[in-house]
Amino acid sequence: MKPFLYTLENQSIVFINPFIKKNYFTLAIKQGLNEKSNIYIWGKKSFPLLEEFAAKNNLQLYRIEDGFIRSIGLGSDLTQPYSLVIDSRGIYFDPTRESDLEYILKTTIFDEALLERAKKLRKYLIEKKLSKYNLYENKKLNIPSDKKVVLVPGQVEDDASIRYGASGMTNLELLKQARQNAKDAYIIYKPHPDVLVGNRVGNIDEKIALKYADKVVTKVGLDSVLEISDEVHTMTSLVGFEALIREKVVFTYGMPFYAGWGLTNDKMKQERRERILSIDELVAATLILYPIYINPLSLEVCEIEEFLTGLEKEQRLYSASFLYRTKIKMHNFVSRKLQLLLRIITIKR
Repeated sequence: MKPFLYTLENQSIVFINPFIKKNYFTLAIKQGLNEKSNIYIWGKKSFPLLEEFAAKNNLQLYRIEDGFIRSIGLGSDLTQPYSLVIDSRGIYFDPTRESDLEYILKTTIFDEALLERAKKLRKYLIEKKLSKYNLYENKKLNIPSDKKVVLVPGQVEDDASIRYGASGMTNLELLKQARQNAKDAYIIYKPHPDVLVGNRVGNIDEKIALKYADKVVTKVGLDSVLEISDEVHTMTSLVGFEALIREKVVFTYGMPFYAGWGLTNDKMKQERRERILSIDELVAATLILYPIYINPLSLEVCEIEEFLTGLEKEQRLYSASFLYRTKIKMHNFVSRKLQLLLRIITIKR
């Protein structure tokens, strides 16, 4: 976290771990929380005493979440993130209130230089086949060429973006609706990588999935599937945004940050979002103006272009070096086992 909080002095940053200490507020006070503090909370996790203290003392409260292009590897494996968002209004995946991203999308006058930068960025992401996690190798998929191809990306079902942005919809419900709305299409279901490795909730038995999908793809890079897809049907998945970057047709069944701006076919509506945006305006706000990036090598704050250059180098190293891949896989194995042990301990407690 510290590289992203670059405007603060290291000695002023205090981390409170509520997993170890349930009395998080007392611990925060003991560690120096006072009427002059800034408060940072991961995602939409609820800490009522802390939030009440912030409101009473008119303190700035920030919500933090992974950025939209994150790393080589999964956040649930505790892989170092290279981009985060730090939001002073809300958080981008919660449409019930305005976030900094929504504010940027609603109010920014996008000049030609920024839009040209966004256009080049889109081209680079497509050429280099970069997405959020960049975990799996891209492969050619053999599918029928005489049908419309629809990609349905699975999500983590207990994720806050589903609770706040899709009314708790499940992956199976999404698949059923996608089939209903694309009866004659060739539907590809791609489980979320966090679910696939067993770190998070949302698995659908393949036999059940294949009642509504024609194919289930797992350990394949996202770009391999997006490349052959005509449409993406999603609840709130970032895959929908990545599909827009590639100028695919997107249907949303929830209210993700990229819905409501005239670029998607939306089942739900958000009255605050009345502006019509271009894809490059959406990209400029989402990838250039909103997140904070750090260089994968130096861990120093940088612009997105420098970050992507470093990420691509790491991706090539991961593909080319057996030793580096082994190191990453061992880290992930140990991380998953430790997290499983912690969950067992938590249940017993």
